[in-house]
Amino acid sequence: MTSRLIKRCLDFGAASLALLLLTPVLACLGAAVRLTMGSPVLFRQIRAGYKGRPFTLLKYRTMNAIRDTHGRLLPDSQRLTRFGQLLRRFSLDEIPQLWNVWKGEMSLVGPRPLLLEYLERYTPEQARRHDTKPGITGWAQVNGRNTLSWEERFRLDVWYADHWSLSLDFWIILKTIRKVLLREGISQSGYATMPEFLGCEDCTVENRPS
Repeated sequence: MTSRLIKRCLDFGAASLALLLLTPVLACLGAAVRLTMGSPVLFRQIRAGYKGRPFTLLKYRTMNAIRDTHGRLLPDSQRLTRFGQLLRRFSLDEIPQLWNVWKGEMSLVGPRPLLLEYLERYTPEQARRHDTKPGITGWAQVNGRNTLSWEERFRLDVWYADHWSLSLDFWIILKTIRKVLLREGISQSGYATMPEFLGCEDCTVENRPS
């Protein structure tokens, strides 16, 4: 049995057990989101998965849908609710992604799945982050999380894609638990969420995305 097949079996087994054991927690969190922010309870967004294939990422909602007088959504920092901050502080908003793991769209460990429009903005080197399945947590998350620059984050993602192993995944999961308990690296200073990736500004011409 190859390491990748073992990884998939472990992902499936862990996600199945977690979804079963966390059913009461999932129900309570869903009810709390509904009471504080209304419907929908889940935030759904198309993200790029393995080899850049699109899939629908699931999260608990952490922001309301308040708009300005022109009908445009207010900045994330203004729409992030108090309960949403609590969910993010302990990464509870990520729990629904266990369903993505169960379905095989994600792994427990891997580069975080990002927006589809980023695919054309990567350099060829950065695009190699998609050589492995995206994960709920990953090497970048335990080495700075959202406090990292995009360039640092992608470098760590590519390193993981090149060096992943079952023992490394186990180490990352242990470090993730510590990060969550210490609430480290939730966001960059001045941002409620990671700022948009606009492309490689300092790349040489030959390394820019085509």
